[in-house]
Amino acid sequence: MSLMSLDNLSQTWPRYLPLLLLLAGASPLAIAYYAQLVQGYDPCILCLYQRVPFAIVIVLGIIGLIRPALAPVVGIIAGLAFATGMSIAFYHVGVEQHWWASAASCGGGLPEQMSIADFQKQLTIKPAKSCDSVDWILFGLSMATYNVAYSCALAVVSFIGVDKLRKASSS
Repeated sequence: MSLMSLDNLSQTWPRYLPLLLLLAGASPLAIAYYAQLVQGYDPCILCLYQRVPFAIVIVLGIIGLIRPALAPVVGIIAGLAFATGMSIAFYHVGVEQHWWASAASCGGGLPEQMSIADFQKQLTIKPAKSCDSVDWILFGLSMATYNVAYSCALAVVSFIGVDKLRKASSS
């Protein structure tokens, strides 16, 4: 790539930021829904919480496509959303590895006092999936572990991108 091409790319890439955010948010959600709906892996509550930051990033990407002037603000919020997603995923990895117990209602339990009718009703309800059980592993790592790395990388890239936008607008 020539120096002229690199300079042109550095000036035009902010136009692609919203589209990149849209793809960065949609890809892991597509994988999660594929695993759930096609492969039959039931998500636990922490798995569902991990999807929220990606949904937020999709909305931010759409906002950025509609209002390109908001790219720096969209980038900052996206970076914060990715950092939040990384934190949730790291917490989930800790629960999976039994480093700590989950504060979320993963798996639940029965109340101490329950009538026979309530007990029978509980038997018909599918219990929540336990957050410390891992259904899918690749190279010894769970989906939550991959999410930590993916979200961390995207948070860093988002903040670097915002810094580049700030420097480009000041020059």
